[in-house]
Amino acid sequence: MIKLNQISQIVTQAARGELVFPTSVNAALRLQMMLADPDAEAEEVLRCVLAEPVLAARTVALANAAVFNRGGTPITSVRAAVARVGYRHLYSMAAAMVVRQFGARIRDPQLRAKAEQLWRHTAHVAALSYVIGGKLTATDPDTALFAGIIHEAGGFYLLSRADDMPGLLDDPADWFGAPQEIIARELMKKLCIPDPVALSVVSLPGATLTPPPLGLRDTLLIAKHLAPVASPLAPAGQPAGLAGFIDDNAALEQILRESRADAASMSAALLV
Repeated sequence: MIKLNQISQIVTQAARGELVFPTSVNAALRLQMMLADPDAEAEEVLRCVLAEPVLAARTVALANAAVFNRGGTPITSVRAAVARVGYRHLYSMAAAMVVRQFGARIRDPQLRAKAEQLWRHTAHVAALSYVIGGKLTATDPDTALFAGIIHEAGGFYLLSRADDMPGLLDDPADWFGAPQEIIARELMKKLCIPDPVALSVVSLPGATLTPPPLGLRDTLLIAKHLAPVASPLAPAGQPAGLAGFIDDNAALEQILRESRADAASMSAALLV
């Protein structure tokens, strides 16, 4: 009964737009909003990135990833890294910082372990989405990368709340479904996620794949299934249609084989 009341409280707060964000998330969110401003000055952006050491390190790592460094010339400065990856990818790095901050203050060791596993899953999904979007599902790769980064924001939010509510996530059946959808939808609003990305993320749980795969949601479905690290919050089973599409799919295997280095380097950059 106590746990049901806790879930009801979180869902009610979400429905009212009263999401509880740690202070660190608010700071990262302000940075993301600044990067979304088309009138932002280049020097102002650079100063903002330099003021956030995690974002600066992750941006340099991404700039040196194979997918952005075809010539093999390493970059050692934040200014050069920003110029190489561009503002769209920098925005995605800021979003990654926002999402990851939800788990940064978790005290419970088991929940911290789940948050770290969820972030590893997220990094792999984002990198795979970038590859799959560009080569299989007719989806803008940059948008797919961004969607992959924020697609588990609701899970991170629940983990952060569970730190103060022991046992909250013991049984996924308690919150999977309508409560998860309400929290994800309101979180997308709070984070100012563009509608096409938000819709794909909110509709992801319970979605089915009908080949041929097209669009952002199908991109995320395939990437989540192929990610080498599973989400610790995922229910048992897999979306309908995935196994039939992925098993013995020579074209998909060829795409992944050709892009394995890019996906691996990109996910490693996100995990910095």
